[in-house]
Amino acid sequence: MRWSTPISSLRLGACWLLVLLAPGARAQQELLPYARECAEKIGPIPAFDCTKGTRVPITVNGKVPATYVPQMTCDRPSLLPPGAGENTDGQCIPESRALVLRDDGKVQISAYCRQKKIRPANTYLYDEVDLISHNVETGSTCWFQALAPNPLSADKGLDGRRVPPPEEVTPPAGKPAAKDFWNTPAKTASGQCGSCHDSDPFMYSPLIGQTGQMPRDPLGLYANDIGEDFKKWPKPVALSTRGNTCTGCHRIGSQHTCKTAMYETVGLYSEDLGKYLDSWARVYPNSHWMPPGLSMSKEQWEATYRGSIDALARCCENPTAPGCIVTPITGITP
Repeated sequence: MRWSTPISSLRLGACWLLVLLAPGARAQQELLPYARECAEKIGPIPAFDCTKGTRVPITVNGKVPATYVPQMTCDRPSLLPPGAGENTDGQCIPESRALVLRDDGKVQISAYCRQKKIRPANTYLYDEVDLISHNVETGSTCWFQALAPNPLSADKGLDGRRVPPPEEVTPPAGKPAAKDFWNTPAKTASGQCGSCHDSDPFMYSPLIGQTGQMPRDPLGLYANDIGEDFKKWPKPVALSTRGNTCTGCHRIGSQHTCKTAMYETVGLYSEDLGKYLDSWARVYPNSHWMPPGLSMSKEQWEATYRGSIDALARCCENPTAPGCIVTPITGITP
């Protein structure tokens, strides 16, 4: 083989090597260092089986429907708008699964195996797998995501029967390798998960809340301080006011929570997502999902929380307004 340029003049550094590596090798080179640092600073992530997770119920007016159809309405829509180019079946899709892989007071690891297409019961195919790993003592948090390729199809998807640990180099025979299953950190970070998870790592919704499979650390340390791609995310900030009845239980992040989620908790949805709510979900107390397990009358709720919601809305509009308390959400550097 002849080179038109002498080898001595080629810069065979990291950038050149990335060009020469096959796509799978490049993915491994990007994923493994991040995954290993996450395992070292937070804890190892075990392999898991999505089908063993808790099934996320999709009900209509309080009951499980006989059939599911694309773009239907339901009690608790997923509230996740489709990604670019995704041909989903809407917000009311059965057979998603939630798992808590570890929650021992030091480390919290949760996974969500998401359906975006309607599939048969007990399917092992999924359209998205998300994993959050969080160190309670330092706040360090890691994010992993796998996506089925577009266009989505009910007879194709991610095989969730053995989801590989992101730091695993060699899988068991016949099982998917981490480098082939998980997105690279750069691709995962491009989804800006932290803009929605802006109050703490684990974002509550009525859909996930009904499973009981979600760690909680609402007022704890929190930092996206592992991986250069995630360090570029906007630093989370909490907003509050004195004596606020909402922030006594959890923080209000200044990004998605301020702009969207805070209003959804009191039944105010965007037109795109509101169209998936059935009649059950539009009437109090089902229309309000804070605080969880709501049992007070609407009049009692208004007296207890309405003033706090209004005060937070003013601070979300203008964090420098009188009476607004702005607090950076941080972790502890080891």
